[in-house]
Amino acid sequence: PPEGVTVRSNTAEALGALAQKERHAFGAQFAEVAVDPATGEVRVRRMLGIFAAGRIVNPLTARNQFVGGMIWGISMALHEEAVRDPASGGLYGADLAGYHVAAHADIPHIEADWVDDPDPDDPVGIKGIGEVGIVGAAAAVANAVWHATGVRHRDLPIRPDRVLLAGGDA
Repeated sequence: PPEGVTVRSNTAEALGALAQKERHAFGAQFAEVAVDPATGEVRVRRMLGIFAAGRIVNPLTARNQFVGGMIWGISMALHEEAVRDPASGGLYGADLAGYHVAAHADIPHIEADWVDDPDPDDPVGIKGIGEVGIVGAAAAVANAVWHATGVRHRDLPIRPDRVLLAGGDA
């Protein structure tokens, strides 16, 4: 019909019948990096993420969500840094023109997959993906830098000057 169709459903009873518990997705991420000892440059060579995020309803969208999160994590690990002016409290470079983020050339081959992990208390078995792809990505990169250099970096981003400053004894 020209006026369209309206469908309404009250899901309050169905939602109230669900088990009252948290439904968290989980993941494990791994990164391989190359560190240039002369310049301090860190390049991520490849990355893998495996996730337990409930029943995956749309595999293409799920994979893209996982990979996008890992790209964001690489950006956080190696590029993104918000610096505040101590006098005013304002951000230096408070626009995207001066804020470094990972570009296409910074992103390696990334693989994302998942294990079958349907939520038994959800009628569809879903948990949700959200930002689970970003959660361990920066830590995976930092861990790979530690394995490559023997130096732990506990402040992000892992900039070349910080790699060079840390040398081998930080």
